This record gives sequence, structure tokens and C-alpha cells, in this order.
Amino acid sequence: MQIPRMRECGGGGDGRHSDPDMRASPLTSRWRNALAAVLMSLPALVPAAPPADRIPLAVIGDSDSHGYHDDRAFPPGSPERGGRLRDTTYQWTEAVAALRGQAFDLGEREVTGTWGRAAKVLRMVGIDARAPRKLDHRYNFAASGQGCDDLMGGTSRQVPELIRLMNEDPARWRRGVVVIRIGVNTFGKAGELDRLARDPRDPEVVRDIDTCVAQIRTAVDAIGAVHPATRVVVVGIFDNRHWASYLTRWRQPADQTNISAGLDRFDQALQRLASDRPQVAFFDDRAWFASLWGGRDAQGVPAYRTVAFGPLKVSNSAGDEPFHATLADGHAGTVWNVLWAQSLVDLLNRRFALGVAPLAEAEMVPLLTRRFSP
Repeated sequence: MQIPRMRECGGGGDGRHSDPDMRASPLTSRWRNALAAVLMSLPALVPAAPPADRIPLAVIGDSDSHGYHDDRAFPPGSPERGGRLRDTTYQWTEAVAALRGQAFDLGEREVTGTWGRAAKVLRMVGIDARAPRKLDHRYNFAASGQGCDDLMGGTSRQVPELIRLMNEDPARWRRGVVVIRIGVNTFGKAGELDRLARDPRDPEVVRDIDTCVAQIRTAVDAIGAVHPATRVVVVGIFDNRHWASYLTRWRQPADQTNISAGLDRFDQALQRLASDRPQVAFFDDRAWFASLWGGRDAQGVPAYRTVAFGPLKVSNSAGDEPFHATLADGHAGTVWNVLWAQSLVDLLNRRFALGVAPLAEAEMVPLLTRRFSP
């Protein structure tokens, strides 16, 4: 694939993983040697002066946006979020902070929030309390396992807690951006896809989709009521038919048509929401994936492409090495997340004229061997 232009990133320096297990793997050694050769051939980068006022960037969502380096949720040594390669594995938010930290401000990485039950008790006595407890960028409210009910209610009340934070500096948030990426835990898992495969108008799934859309609309309007100049990106649903663990399922032509039609209901509603509000943009997650890895054929058989990224050919497969699109635990890998961040920046520039330098190969590829720097 063609990767667009670049400028220098902010953040920590490059670093190579010294895990002895990596040295013992011939396959891992080959891709790392190939990557090293590419990095040596890249032109030197000139640091750019940071702007006087970075753009605040807040995130609302689930595990698709929860930082991978939250060692409260994912303890060191655990297999989640890259396992033994976690030091060089990045969530899209972490990629933005590493590569465009001079343009966007996701807040300091710090421990925020309290445990869910404690938050409920505190709220009962009139004390605002953020939940859950996690180590992440301060403006990233996304948490694993969250669904659309958690936008305005539930334990986390992500949007009311975000608005409370924004109210601390409303003038600054006039330049801000909020990304809302949620829904898969509400209606996008295997059970719901099974029902849509049988009937794209399945009453139970349609109810969940419509409720989620209404909750996102309420969230967008709640932000706009207090901070009308803040830009909002609403992200469409990802089609979990393409998840590596599900590639043997839904192999009938009717399954493909019905699932797509069922998920269209959500995306089309978000597109209408964005078209009605000048401060809102829609990110088409399904179209984004298809533009890179492709999809299944008309019979439902996997027909995915590989994506060229530096020296790597990244396949729609699962594993913690960066030549897999997804990690062994099923979440997006670094290449996926860096390319997603690239497309988000492009959308923000196109829709809101932010003027942020596009992400490109000379800075994205080195992130594959750069140790995460808090």
C-alpha cells in the first residue's frame, strides 16, 4: 500500500526489544533484521517545534481504545495486549501520543478513577467519581468491556465525566476533539452476528442498535450543549466477521448479505447524525478495513490481502508479532493501530481543517521497535 507523507514525531527514543525469546525465534529475527535495514535507509528526521497550544483529544469507548500499557488492567508478564512484546505494541491512542504528541494532547498518563462500586457509593452522596481505575492518558475514558449503556450511565458514565473534565478549561476545549468508538460489546459479537445472519432485521439486535444510536446521539448533544465548538468523531461498527478467530464462521452467501445489511443500520444512523451537525464527523471503520485487508468473497470464504508496511507483509491473522493484523488476544496490533491513527488524522484534517501533519512511513515504521515511553 502507499503510505502518505510524514513529519517528525514527539516522544521517547527508539529501542529494541531484548527479550531472549525473541532472539530465539528465527521468524522474529528475520523481520527484525529486515526492519533494521529499512530504518537505516530512512532519511534523518528534523524535530519540529511544538505548537503553542496542542489540540486536546479525548476518547470515549471500549477495549478498541483502552491503552495497552495500563498495567492495572494488564499486569506485566500477562499475555494480554502483546504479551512478551508489549513493550513495542501500541494502541492507536498511544501511537497518536508517540507520533503526534506535539499536535494532540491526550492528557498526562496517570492513574485515574476508582473502583466501580466505590464510584457508585460516592455518587450517591453527591461526590463526582470517575471509574474504572486505570493507568492511561487522562483524556482517554475508554475501558475494556464497556458498551453503549456506559456512555451516559452505568458504572463509568464516560461522557458526563468527560464533560466535567472539559469544564475545568472550557476555553481550551473549544479547539478540542472527542472520538466516540463504541458498540461492539452491545451488538457486534458472535451471538448478535449469528442472529443477523439469519435475519438482518432481528428484533433483539435492531433494538440494541437503535438504543446504542440514541445513546451516542445523546452523548454528542450533551457535549455540544456545553462545548458547542468541540469537534466529535463518531466511529462506525467494525464487522467481526473479519476477526481472525471467526474466519471459519458465516460461510454462506446469505450470511454475508444479511450481516452487512444489519450493521448498515448502525453506520447509516451515525452518518445521518454527522451530516446534521457541522461539528461531527463519521469514521467508516468497515470501509477502512476493507480498503486495506479486503474481506471475504461472495461465498464467505476469506480472500484477504496482505498489507505492506515497511519490510513487513501484514496478514489478517492473530499473533503478537507485528506481521499479524491482530494480537494473540484478538485486539488490534500495532500496524493496524498506527494505520488507523493515520486515517483518523487525515479525517480530522479533511473535515475540520486542523492542519496536523499526516503520518507516514518514515515515522510509523520505527514505532515497531520503539519501546513504549510513558
